[in-house]
Amino acid sequence: MRWPLEISGSDWRDFSFRSYESVEFPNFDICKEMLNSKFDLIIAEQVFEHLLWPYRAGRNVYQMLDMGGYFLITTPFLVRIHECPVDCSRWTEAGLRYLLAECGFSLENIETGSWGNRACIRANEKHWVAYRGWFHSLRNEPDFPVSVWALARK
Repeated sequence: MRWPLEISGSDWRDFSFRSYESVEFPNFDICKEMLNSKFDLIIAEQVFEHLLWPYRAGRNVYQMLDMGGYFLITTPFLVRIHECPVDCSRWTEAGLRYLLAECGFSLENIETGSWGNRACIRANEKHWVAYRGWFHSLRNEPDFPVSVWALARK
């Protein structure tokens, strides 16, 4: 693997990549900007829900991937609105799959998943609650997703 690009400004350096590049959202506007490099992996963790133009961003990600490269995207679903700077979209697994297909990824090369449950949704109704281990059930309830993700290969 050449190196990954991480768009959200989180820190994925602990995964021991040989090299690693990060651009911070919202300073780097993936809807309008692209880097002049190709990447084997692009990670967008909790970014796309804040984009005014997610289709444009997905097309830009697709263009920056090497052939055979991967795009890992995670988004919230049943989470309260959190404007940073704006909060625009939520996707189900099917919605995220078809957004990525419209951006150029083949449906056969997109895997999706989700996780969540009612206890976590209730815990975050009024304010953000940090994970506290055994105080919350971690049992997945597919009808109550808190987070949805996709891994798409170019």
